[in-house]
Amino acid sequence: MPRAFARPLILSFSFIRIVMTFELQTKKRNKGDAVALRASGRVPSVLYGPGTEPVVLSVERVPFEKLYHEAGESSLVDLSVEGEGEPSKVLIQDVQYDPVKQSIIHVDFRRINMREQMHATIELEFVGESMAVKALGGTLQKGVASVDVKCLPKDLVSSLVVDVSVLKTFTDFLYVKDLVVPPGIEITSSLDELVVKVSAPLSEEQLKAMEESQIGSIDTVEVEAKKKEEEAGEAEAEAKKANE
Repeated sequence: MPRAFARPLILSFSFIRIVMTFELQTKKRNKGDAVALRASGRVPSVLYGPGTEPVVLSVERVPFEKLYHEAGESSLVDLSVEGEGEPSKVLIQDVQYDPVKQSIIHVDFRRINMREQMHATIELEFVGESMAVKALGGTLQKGVASVDVKCLPKDLVSSLVVDVSVLKTFTDFLYVKDLVVPPGIEITSSLDELVVKVSAPLSEEQLKAMEESQIGSIDTVEVEAKKKEEEAGEAEAEAKKANE
């Protein structure tokens, strides 16, 4: 059986270094009033960081949702607290959702020291069209959707762009180690993780085998169900006979 080897690629990656200013206003709150806050259109939150005590806050839901959609968790935000002085540089560290309504119920903000290296997660943005998909009928399969990095806050980028047009055959693979990142950023994710590849379409024989396998599974389930039904009937008959 022939073995498939990944051939060398001329990689086409880029990064987006967009310096955008995100600002968010917050208010201090009392502990224990989370339900009332949510009912009034605000979201309970907390601000924490090295060398400082956590501060419980609240943010307006709608402005935060808009900012979160644009900034994500890898963009610095100037967080102002009503009645306080200068805003703090923060990252949106965690967002919790109601499991039923899927509405935001809590937000964690992490204070950032601009002179110290930080850990963050950068999303991958897939662009372009693979000839292995367009001309050969393959299916694009993505591996990781983001990578973990370490850098100074000033070097953080909003995303890494992956151009899938470099995937021309089914033996082309892109891994984390292939990503090109700007100076000052170090990837801390496993370098051997798959980023993206193109899978070959299934042959008629493979489709037939898959169909037969599914039919076989259904037949097995039906046989097992019938067997259990018969065993239950026999047990019931024996129980009646013992009571006569």
